[in-house]
Amino acid sequence: MGAAERMTVHGVRCMLMRGGTSKGAYFLASDLPADPAERDDLLLRIMGSPDPTQIDGLGGAHPLTSKVAIVSTSTTPGIDVDYLFLQIVVDRPVVSDAQTCGNLLAGIGPFALERGLICADGAEASVRIRLVNTGDTATAVFPVAEGLPVYDGDASIDGVPGTAAPIELEMSAGDRPLLPTGNAADDIAGHRVTLVDNGMPVVLLRADEFAVTGRESPEELEADADLTRRVEEIRLRAGEIMGLGDVSAQTVPKMFLISPPQGDGVVGTRAFIPARVHTSIGVLMAASVAAGVSIPGAVGADFARVPSDGPYLIEHPTGTFPARVRVAQDPDGTWRASSMSLRTARKIFDGTVFPRPRL
Repeated sequence: MGAAERMTVHGVRCMLMRGGTSKGAYFLASDLPADPAERDDLLLRIMGSPDPTQIDGLGGAHPLTSKVAIVSTSTTPGIDVDYLFLQIVVDRPVVSDAQTCGNLLAGIGPFALERGLICADGAEASVRIRLVNTGDTATAVFPVAEGLPVYDGDASIDGVPGTAAPIELEMSAGDRPLLPTGNAADDIAGHRVTLVDNGMPVVLLRADEFAVTGRESPEELEADADLTRRVEEIRLRAGEIMGLGDVSAQTVPKMFLISPPQGDGVVGTRAFIPARVHTSIGVLMAASVAAGVSIPGAVGADFARVPSDGPYLIEHPTGTFPARVRVAQDPDGTWRASSMSLRTARKIFDGTVFPRPRL
């Protein structure tokens, strides 16, 4: 009996966690098959894909709840753990590692402590994390009591009910340029676009160029077949231009319709991720949007209310996200950025999950 067959019969150790405004299954790498093809097949069966309802698995029938984090002790000097993110496509047998997830990132430090990959003796833990998908590094700081993560607290984030313990995330993109093409704006399919990557590849588009206000609900935008077709056409071309290759089966880049802020925010956003419209906004998506609109000549820079100090309040369908970014230009003109954010996470269950026998 092979490893995957044994796991089908005896189950796989798994922790379900909410990280930020997403939810996913967290695994130790050592608890999964080493072969990527076997691993992906197993994860599809665990999450219940391909099926629009994911009725026979852990997935919640939405991209935000069909995610996997795989964690291991890092061999990289100065790094505590490695984090591989996998997006499990809901209605197709596809497992994508083309992007990372800043929301599930919020749960990586607590999960590593729960599993004994790290130790914490004081009232606070600081964990250095390598994001395997992108090569970026992050530092997560969160409260601890008696050597275990504290999940209860007074921090709140839009898109999640109630409060929880704060988790501070600092993210560095290293030497990667903020603008993949080097241009503040490019032209794709007759539209002026800005291509940005501050931890997440995104494309900024003006909402009014698509005959929408940017205040529509996710459901209204998803129901507009012509709009979704046009946005997808641009996404496919943008993926090639950004060096991502053929992205037809991938979930990056994320597509943003941006508009003037309606409240006290910097800019209004509606994010195609890519087939569904995000009910809020991802951590790294917000960091990329905030950095992008800070650049003179970028899409949205003319109406964005960029703060001189403090967080960039990025408006989304269910509130605002306080993105903290630092944007600077090298002497050679290259734009670079880093980001900080406040997130929360919660352990939902810890136990054994049983994959369905076959796809």
